Amino acid sequence: MKTIGLIGGMSWESIAIYYRLMNEEVKRQLGGLHSAQLLLWSFDFAEIVSLQASGDWVEATKRMVEAGISLKKAGAEALVICTNTMHKMAADVESGSGLPVLYIADATAKAIKQKNLNTVGLLATRFTMEQDFYKGRLKEQQGINTIVPNDDGRAVVHQVIYEELCKGIIKDSSKDRYLKIIKKLVENGAEGIVLGCTEIGMLIKQEDVEVPLFDTTTLHAESAVGFALDGFKSIETKKSA
Repeated sequence: MKTIGLIGGMSWESIAIYYRLMNEEVKRQLGGLHSAQLLLWSFDFAEIVSLQASGDWVEATKRMVEAGISLKKAGAEALVICTNTMHKMAADVESGSGLPVLYIADATAKAIKQKNLNTVGLLATRFTMEQDFYKGRLKEQQGINTIVPNDDGRAVVHQVIYEELCKGIIKDSSKDRYLKIIKKLVENGAEGIVLGCTEIGMLIKQEDVEVPLFDTTTLHAESAVGFALDGFKSIETKKSA
């Protein structure tokens, strides 16, 4: 089994979900007392948010690369950035650390195409919704078109993420606001909805909407386990034979 380095703490609520999902998936696939081989670097999220808000992406990238290098030195064989927004510097983390980064958008794109969808709505931080690093990769990898909420909708989605979900706060009123935004995206042509922030799955579930929902946290965690176990299950099978 390969050892995966998790770059998290952005927020800690989402890294806790990654840790649980990856261990559950390894146990599901291998059974018994198996669990995932993971190394974790967890940031003080307040420091990262400050860099995001000031637009100091150079310093944010430097810290992400340093985290990747530390995980490599500790024995990680690949990196999982446990947040959509910080995939903005994924290529720099990959080249700077010398480890492959398992892109969250790639796992999402694969799931979308399995549903034969061409256009999806994206809910995420303002950075992810407005910049091209995420939407562009969906288009580049699988030819998927992405639409986002209007200015007011983006403000609502962003505010709920940082002021509520990243603090572990779940409000029915915010869920209602999100569902209205989702409804508008569907009316504008979205065939499915991407929960493009790792905390949104805490608020919105598949049973809440009629179109396919793509929880990027779950998809990314499952994809990372697939990478970690590639070739391992066959070895385990031979041992038990």
